[in-house]
Amino acid sequence: MEPETPSDVFTEIFRLLTPERLLQDPRATGRGVRVAILDTGIEQSVIERRCQERGRALASPIQGGIFVSAQGPPRPYEGKASAPHGTTVADIVLTLAPEVELWSADVFGPRGICDVETLLHALRWAVENWQCKILNLSLGIPEPRLQPMPRRWQVLQAIEDAYARDVLVVAAAHNEHPLTRSYPAVFAPPLLSVDKRLFGEALRFAYAPRHQVEFQAHARGYVGPFRDEAATSWAAPHLTGIAARILSLRPDMKPFELKTILYWLSRHYEAAR
Repeated sequence: MEPETPSDVFTEIFRLLTPERLLQDPRATGRGVRVAILDTGIEQSVIERRCQERGRALASPIQGGIFVSAQGPPRPYEGKASAPHGTTVADIVLTLAPEVELWSADVFGPRGICDVETLLHALRWAVENWQCKILNLSLGIPEPRLQPMPRRWQVLQAIEDAYARDVLVVAAAHNEHPLTRSYPAVFAPPLLSVDKRLFGEALRFAYAPRHQVEFQAHARGYVGPFRDEAATSWAAPHLTGIAARILSLRPDMKPFELKTILYWLSRHYEAAR
């Protein structure tokens, strides 16, 4: 009997690794996966209503804090949001992974402004204190705000520190890229950068590397005033929810392993077109 060639071996592996096996598995609910939403906060009453509409209760209470400075512990999270953006993001994650443990990192606070130092503080806090496995950043820092160069390296260092702790950071690309470079999405790898695209279903996504942005995911939301506008802000949490589904099947998976699986799943989608 002739031995299999390497190409035959990889083809067989690829056939086993399908979206139906992983993403549609009844255990792929996000259970046990802590996800932090670094955004404008989460309106808990809206999320609870949305869970009721989907016929199930919120799996675990939303926790978190309001970051108003670059130092010290955040203010307690009281179930409110400074703007609806973060609520839409959270709802997308829960639509795809209804049993995740959701943490709200309100980095805009009552001022409605997020500076780089506060964002970095929240990112580190979510990793070190909340021990979240996935961080969703549906926001971007324009390149001029990361001058001088040391500020840019501070952001990259925080992303690399998260990666070293086996935390996956998902960041939305700028909606008008490549005309405008947006950070931290351009730091891919080690994070997972996401562009917008309209798919026929929420679990569809694609590997489409372009201008340091790697993946595309469904770009519409389900609640909030801007849910119908195609945006990378909604694409990022779709991929976050998909990643959480996979992590609930293998919680000790490392970011590079998870990204590899997403790549192979996207190849299956492309082959099925």
